Amino acid sequence: MSSFFYGKPEICAWVRTYFPRNSTILDVGACDGNWRRLLPEYPNMDAVEAWPPNFYALRADGYRNLFLDDIRRFQFEYYDLVILGDVIEHLTVEEAQNVLAYTAPRCRDIIVAVPFLFEQGDKDGNPFEVHIQDDLTPEIFAQRYPDLEVLLRAREDYCYYHKAAE
Repeated sequence: MSSFFYGKPEICAWVRTYFPRNSTILDVGACDGNWRRLLPEYPNMDAVEAWPPNFYALRADGYRNLFLDDIRRFQFEYYDLVILGDVIEHLTVEEAQNVLAYTAPRCRDIIVAVPFLFEQGDKDGNPFEVHIQDDLTPEIFAQRYPDLEVLLRAREDYCYYHKAAE
């Protein structure tokens, strides 16, 4: 399943405003390559995808590097921007906090997109599609992830966050 389209044009405009074209970007859980297609002018975009069928489908999508790996184990040195589009809700609270704690010092900014109060099971046999944090609301998200702040409230049930101002 791909991530929701809500707010993506506004987030792409924000990326284009704050990140030069030579910025390095990591698309986490790339699925069907939406961010690659929406930001084609960024040649230094890599992707990490955990589900092999999605990974092999991405091979023609123009990513600089593709990694078949789980973000809970994936290691990297630095990216200017890390996009976790519809990823956090698929992890336990502890796993998500660990991923964010690892990622935050290794990037200039993070975009985290999440749906609120959204139950979902596996899709087409993909266990990574299950929503473990299907209880997320703006208030619960703020409690669990206090180092992130709202970037765009795309809908009542969908929001983008990024690193809180220091």
